[in-house]
Amino acid sequence: MFPADIEDAADRLLKACRARDLWVTTAESCTGGLLGAALTCAPGTSAVFDRGFITYSNAAKVVLLGVDKALLDEHGAVSPEVARAMAAGAREKAGADIGIGVTGVAGPGGGSEGKPVGLVHFGLALTDGSVVHHEKRFGDLGRDGVRLEAVRFGLQLLIEAAS
Repeated sequence: MFPADIEDAADRLLKACRARDLWVTTAESCTGGLLGAALTCAPGTSAVFDRGFITYSNAAKVVLLGVDKALLDEHGAVSPEVARAMAAGAREKAGADIGIGVTGVAGPGGGSEGKPVGLVHFGLALTDGSVVHHEKRFGDLGRDGVRLEAVRFGLQLLIEAAS
């Protein structure tokens, strides 16, 4: 279903999580569930992943993840602050060890000078309370291209966190 490199990364993540008895969860906006779908390509994923959140709208981010509406109003959905809040909210709501939040501009429209098409923010929340941010500017690769690159990068972040 996914390119071989994505399926291989999902398998590596599964193995890393199983080795350390870690649970992972996802909170996705621009990827629309593709990261969670990629995780489920690997057989045995249910041992490390029991849920993900697709929070495409701001309202869903608030209701399902507990993202503060003020953050959304002040910074917009595509921001480091919201990516971190999504990751932390997902980790907490799912009771997971690692939570990842993904929000960005996949295109073809919706971009601006400050937030161009291809900009994706990633938040990564860990059990120790740390929440880190990563920003990627993939460029205008087309909607599917941006979303697949976000999945690739998200899997790499999760593998590093689980290793």
